[in-house]
Amino acid sequence: MDWLAVTFPVSGVQTWLWLPPLVAFVISFFTSMVGVSGAFLLLPFQMSVLNFTSPAVSSTNLVFNLLAIPSGVYRYIREGRMLWSLTGIVTVGTLPGLIGGYYVRVLYLPDPRHFKLFAGAVLLYIGYRLLGDFLPWRKATVTPAPTTAGMAMKPLHFSFSETAFEFRGQHFAFSTPAMFLLALVVGMIGGIYGIGGGSIIAPFCIAIFGLPVHAVAGAALAATMFTSVVGVFLYSVLPAPAGMVTHPDWALGLLFGIGGVAGMYLGARCQKHVPQGWLKLLLGVLLLFLAGHYILPFFLA
Repeated sequence: MDWLAVTFPVSGVQTWLWLPPLVAFVISFFTSMVGVSGAFLLLPFQMSVLNFTSPAVSSTNLVFNLLAIPSGVYRYIREGRMLWSLTGIVTVGTLPGLIGGYYVRVLYLPDPRHFKLFAGAVLLYIGYRLLGDFLPWRKATVTPAPTTAGMAMKPLHFSFSETAFEFRGQHFAFSTPAMFLLALVVGMIGGIYGIGGGSIIAPFCIAIFGLPVHAVAGAALAATMFTSVVGVFLYSVLPAPAGMVTHPDWALGLLFGIGGVAGMYLGARCQKHVPQGWLKLLLGVLLLFLAGHYILPFFLA
C-alpha cells in the first residue's frame, strides 16, 4: 500500500490516495440527506487524522463543496424538491458573512487550539438544535405524514415579508427578513469554519422555523455551493498575515470532491426513503461526539 501513499506539498498532508475519497463518500452520503454538504465533518477529519490545521484547511474544505455538491443539487432539482426562494435568501444573506468570517479566521483564530474550541462550540450548538425533538423538556416538532401529494414542492408566495410553499399537502411559511438575518450570522460562522454559509443553515431552518428536513435539504445545498465559490476566492486572493498559508490545497480538495460527488448524488436519491427523525438523530449524535472531542481537550490540557 506504500505505493499509494502521497504527500501534498501545499498542506504537507501525508496519506493514501484512496482515503480522502472514501471518507468523503461516506460522510456526504449521510449528510446530504439533511441538506449539509459534509464539509463540517471533513474539517475534523483533516485536523485530527491528517493533521492539517493551518487556515488553508478552511479553504480546502470549500473546494470540496464546489466539486461535491452539484451532483446532489442536480438530483434534488430533477425530483422537483428545490425551493429556489429559500436558496436565494440564504445565498444573499450568507455572502457578507463569509467576508467577515475570513478575517476572523486569519486574524483571531490562527492557533489550531483556539480554532478547535470554536469548531467544537459550533458543532455542539448544531447538534443540540438537531436533537431538540428528542429532549424531554422540548416539544417535539410534528413531521408531516406522507400523502398522495408526493415529495415535490409547490411555491405559493414570495415577498420581502414572507415566503410560503406547499409540501406533502401541507402549508409552510417563514419570515423573509428573519431568514436573511439568520443566514447572515450563519454565513460568518461558515466563513470562519470553512464550510460555506449554507452548510449549517439546514439545522437552523428545521429547529427555528419548523421546516421539514426533506423540503430544505436541496435549497441548503444549493446555497452552500454558490457561497463556496466566493469563499474559495476570498481565501485565495485576500491578504493574510506574513507567512500564513490560506489558499486551498487543490489536489487534496479534488480527492475529497471525487468521493463527495458520488456520496452526494446517492444520498440525495435515497433521502426520501429515510424517516426525518432518524436523519436528525443520527446527525445530532455524531455532532455532539465531535464537539466533545474538540472542547474537552481545551479545558483538560
